[in-house]
Amino acid sequence: MKKILVFLLSVLTFSAQAAESAEGGEFSPGEMITHHIGDDYVWEFAHGVVLPLPVILYGENGLDIFSSSNFYDEHGGLRPYKGYVAEHGHIYYANEEGEPRMVQGEDGELKAVGPMDFSITKNVASMFLSVILLFAVFLTIAGRYKKTRGRAPYGVQSFFEPIIIFIRDEIGKANIGPKYERYMPYLLTIFFFIWFNNLLGLMPGGANLTGNIAVTLVLALLTLLITVFSGNKSYWGHIFATPGVPRWLAPIMIPVELIGILTKPFSLMVRLFANITAGHIIILSLFSLIFIFKSVAIGPVSVAFATFMNFLELFVALLQAYIFTLLSAMYFGGAVEEHEHHDEAHAH
Repeated sequence: MKKILVFLLSVLTFSAQAAESAEGGEFSPGEMITHHIGDDYVWEFAHGVVLPLPVILYGENGLDIFSSSNFYDEHGGLRPYKGYVAEHGHIYYANEEGEPRMVQGEDGELKAVGPMDFSITKNVASMFLSVILLFAVFLTIAGRYKKTRGRAPYGVQSFFEPIIIFIRDEIGKANIGPKYERYMPYLLTIFFFIWFNNLLGLMPGGANLTGNIAVTLVLALLTLLITVFSGNKSYWGHIFATPGVPRWLAPIMIPVELIGILTKPFSLMVRLFANITAGHIIILSLFSLIFIFKSVAIGPVSVAFATFMNFLELFVALLQAYIFTLLSAMYFGGAVEEHEHHDEAHAH
């Protein structure tokens, strides 16, 4: 019932925003979808419910900190402020006409220039919110374990305990082996961080954090760094001296193996980004059909398909967290696995 209410609230929020967009002219599904899945300097939870976020800039004027509400007039239109102008999700220096200042680059093309941007955007604020939720949930669970040592878990502890045990036994132990314990903090953190943010992105007004390729890039880089620094002699030996391969093929095999190290985190980055973003786009596209066709017959069909997709996305949210964690554990397992016995058998 709660999931249905949340979904209905999402429908009402989207409908109100789409109707408002249509009032100003022809409804543009592309602009509406881009607005929902993109990052912004304000957080719009519902129609008319907007939270301005802090803008933090460093450039020609030194350090500037102010509210993003200063970029918007009483009608919601954009305006310059303190020599800056916000346009298409970026902040640039403003010229005398209040437009982005353009300079000629080395390639001869005109480019807009702006200060270094450290602002708290919608995605950053959503990430802080998910971190607070993670701390609240797992500090509560840790406290329960201390109080109920030796007794059956209850409440939120009983819900998360089977998930934690599953990650430990079926992902950590099964793929890493005896050295799994040193990687469990990372595996648990990455699983619940992705899962929580995937679910928050499905909430009305939620930010598309895990659908931001910069976020998935950082997560994939963390997995890459842990894999590389965990690699033992056997791991690097198989890369620079692949068993069973003639030495004259080494100039070909070594670059291939090194490229393979980079393609693994690349696949992690793209898979999470593409699946989460595609899910949001499909749901919003189905809603947009109502305003494109403006037909009573299309409305129920669009809502029915969007409802199905929304429940499917709840499963995808969990599945993508599981896949990212599983593949990370497999990469760690390959880095710490001892291949000495396999090499001896191959020699015989």
